[in-house]
Amino acid sequence: MRVSRREVVRPSRSDPFVGAASESIGGPVGEHARPHPWWTPLRVVLAVAALGFVLAMVQRSPCVADNWTSNDVRYGSMCYSDVPYLYTARGFAAGYGPYVDTGGRYPAMEYPVVIGYFAWVASEVTHVLAGSPDLAARRDVPAGQVYGLPGVAKESGLYFEVTAVLLAPFALLAAGLLARVHRGRPWDAMLFAASPTLVLAGLVNWDLLAVAAVAAALWAWSRDRPVLAGVMIGLGTAVKLYPVFLLGALLVVCLRRRRVPDLLSVTGAALVAWVLVNLPPVLYGFAQWKVFWTFNQDRGADLGSLWLVWQQRGHTVSTSLINDVSLGFFVAVCLGVLMLGLRARRPPRIPQLAYLVVAGFLVVNKVYSPQYVLWLLPLVVLARPRWRDVLVWTAGEVFYYGAVWLYLGGWTASSTSTGIPDRAYAFAIIVRVAVEVYVAVLVVRDILNPWHDPVRADGVTDDPADPSSYRRATPATRAGRGARARAG
Repeated sequence: MRVSRREVVRPSRSDPFVGAASESIGGPVGEHARPHPWWTPLRVVLAVAALGFVLAMVQRSPCVADNWTSNDVRYGSMCYSDVPYLYTARGFAAGYGPYVDTGGRYPAMEYPVVIGYFAWVASEVTHVLAGSPDLAARRDVPAGQVYGLPGVAKESGLYFEVTAVLLAPFALLAAGLLARVHRGRPWDAMLFAASPTLVLAGLVNWDLLAVAAVAAALWAWSRDRPVLAGVMIGLGTAVKLYPVFLLGALLVVCLRRRRVPDLLSVTGAALVAWVLVNLPPVLYGFAQWKVFWTFNQDRGADLGSLWLVWQQRGHTVSTSLINDVSLGFFVAVCLGVLMLGLRARRPPRIPQLAYLVVAGFLVVNKVYSPQYVLWLLPLVVLARPRWRDVLVWTAGEVFYYGAVWLYLGGWTASSTSTGIPDRAYAFAIIVRVAVEVYVAVLVVRDILNPWHDPVRADGVTDDPADPSSYRRATPATRAGRGARARAG
């Protein structure tokens, strides 16, 4: 299904918030306005995403200037990143590769394999650019002392810069693919490209790799390429765990549309891709490879979680209890999403279901690291593409982002010496959870009452991003859906 440039949904005419805001610059675009011959929506989105990523690098400049040494700078300026610290702490500065036995000198890489190899490639580039001295000599120095060796601090800063440059194409890729998921709604991707959360959290860790994989999977599915979508899900799961949750959304949609063969194709391709990527480290460093799984299983209540709020109020929460309750809640969420998707009057859209599953996972997870906001960002902008609602969600997430650094810097503690819980940080956690639940409620309403869904309120298709949905709708069916939507 091709969409002409005149059929593209224009936010200033379709979104009340954007329409009202446009009054300050002359009002909504006219019905007969001609599209710009060069500045297509895709190019505008990519330009804004590029500017946003540049701002993300600039936002880290205080830490770069300080060589990432001062807590007051990295927390006070909110420019912290895991990247330069793991360069020395995981053996990359000493020339070790990922998931190799260092004889106990360095902890194993606690991230999935794609991040491990991406981080290693960046370290090799850094060594070439820095003209590093004999790396073998560093292997005799304890891991905690490597950063203090001459030139290593500056080299760690260079490693961050190399990593940022290597991550930039993935930010642009994600923005570009999101702009092409819904052929008639490329401007929805502007909510991703212009998001403050992309600027603030984009360089905290390597999560942009997973975000790009999720965007690629959604784009591939919109092009009726289930095998490619599965490959992207498998690769994304080898970056972070959460892309595998897309399979749950696809399960519901495929059952509703009787596309079981496509479900098998996407699941099989995801499994094969994940196995092939993980096989090398499993064969040569199984003990180091499995650290990711044991690390997450063994950690207790951590940053950003409701469990931490409960624990700081004096309640004892064991790791096993957290694991069991979190798993039980997540299973309940998945079953609820399954029933919602199967019983809804019309098949829900994939981003809607995916948002509910991922948000359900994060609400009761034992940790909510600052960069996890990126997991939800592409799903929010596709599941509920209304600027007002996305801005409400963004405000809550940005508020939490600021609070977590003030908490780590010790500036919000009510009285750490007397054991009084940090009420300011607990409030920020609750605000973050509240805005995620707020969007979830809206998404559930849109699923139950499709005329509230800005993407399919006209009743033409169940999901404009799914070619099979459009193909299966006959002209009579489309007319009937449109009439029901208008009546609703």
